Amino acid sequence: MPSFDIVSKVNPMEIENAVNQAKKELASRFDFKGTQADITLDKNEIKLTAQDQFKLKSLEEIMVGKLAKRQISLKSVERKDPEISSVGHARQSIVIKQGLESVVAKQVAAFIRETKIKVTTQIQGDELRVSGKNRDDLQAAIAAVRGHDFPVDVQFVNFRD
Repeated sequence: MPSFDIVSKVNPMEIENAVNQAKKELASRFDFKGTQADITLDKNEIKLTAQDQFKLKSLEEIMVGKLAKRQISLKSVERKDPEISSVGHARQSIVIKQGLESVVAKQVAAFIRETKIKVTTQIQGDELRVSGKNRDDLQAAIAAVRGHDFPVDVQFVNFRD
C-alpha cells in the first residue's frame, strides 16, 4: 500500500552554518566592537547574550536573518522572551522546533480528512503517516497540505509505492 510521512524537521548542519555565519558577522560589526556579545548553539537551542537590550535586539535580528538565508523556515523558530538582569546584561534563547507536535499532527490529519481524499492518516510519534490505495490520492493529499498554512513547516518523506 503506497504511503508517505509528513514531518517537521530542520537540518542541524544548516542551523550550525547559520550560527557560524552570525558569529562571523558579530566579530566584524563595528557596533559590537569591545562589547560582550555572544552566540552559542546547544543542540536545538541558540543562546544570545549581550550587554544591553538594544544590542540583544540587534543580535536577534542578525541570527534570524542568517536562519532565513539558510532556508530554515521561521515557523520552526520559537523566540523566547529576553531576560534582562538588574545589572543590564541581556539573554535570550531561540529554540528550533523539531518534529511534529501531537496537536499540529491532529490538525493536519483533520485537514486531510476534511478534503475527502481517499487516504488514511496515522500519528506515529512526531510524524504523520498517510497511506492510500493509489499514488494519485497521495499526491493530491500532498498538494492539499502544501496549499494550506499550518503553524509549522512540513516536509514529505519516505514516499513508498
